Amino acid sequence: MVRIYMLLLLVMLMWGLNVSAIKVLVDAINPMLLTGFRVMTAGVAVLVICFVMGIFRLPHKNEWLIISYIAIFNVILHHSFVAIGLDLTSGINGSLILGMNPLITAMMAYLILRQRMTWLRGFGFVLGFIGVVVTTMMGTGELSGVSLGDFIVFLGVAVQGFSFVLISKLNPAFDPRLATGYMLVIGAAVIFLTSQVLGAGLQEITNLIDWQLGLAFLFSAVLATAFGHMTYNYAIKKVGPAETAIFLNLNTLFAVLGSSIFLNETITLNHMVGFVLILCGVFLGTGTLEYIMLKRRERTRF
Repeated sequence: MVRIYMLLLLVMLMWGLNVSAIKVLVDAINPMLLTGFRVMTAGVAVLVICFVMGIFRLPHKNEWLIISYIAIFNVILHHSFVAIGLDLTSGINGSLILGMNPLITAMMAYLILRQRMTWLRGFGFVLGFIGVVVTTMMGTGELSGVSLGDFIVFLGVAVQGFSFVLISKLNPAFDPRLATGYMLVIGAAVIFLTSQVLGAGLQEITNLIDWQLGLAFLFSAVLATAFGHMTYNYAIKKVGPAETAIFLNLNTLFAVLGSSIFLNETITLNHMVGFVLILCGVFLGTGTLEYIMLKRRERTRF
């Protein structure tokens, strides 16, 4: 369990820094075209990794259906909504809305999977969300009113939360890491074709020849998206969607740090306060405190 939590922490670091990488990339390439090409690269990378790990196989007919179904929500709708929404709203608003993912995922897990939600874990989710609010809104003081972009990003969070619940119900015989590869490839193909229908210029991809943009793209596609998604989806299968989603609160923290380092934005005292609240939220929301209390009671019993 500790190993999975450490991997999740690494994934959150990559996903946080990925915000800065994508900010740089969308300035040079159409967002939908970039998303299709980036996700396709990630999907191929995941399938290659699965082949090297010896877990690659073709899905059965019924598995193709569930993988395609999840790809609609986890890849096509999520990445499209987020890419379009972030183009229409501020980065501050986008970060705050994306930070709501743990709460939405927990709510869906509770409603659909009927998972038990203790008051302590619920408090952890709330605390983590407050940390996201403090880190984004109070940290910069630039939060604006709700816009169309805000609503579209929220839709992206909602469909991803639903997809996490679907992933937890995958056939146990099919490795979620391999399913991630197929989902990314299927979703990327649809997003790429959509970008062409909308008139995105394919020649913009040549901008990645620039070494800085190229490195940012490889980090975003191979590390953040390929390694990140296959690891995260694997963790969902092992510890559940609600417990895994609490780590998404760290996304905002690392995104702020990445913005400071790579985009020259200022970290304030409120960012540090948010950092402490987020860590406390993770500690409570993952059930770590409950586990420690349970072990302590067992020791005193004997």
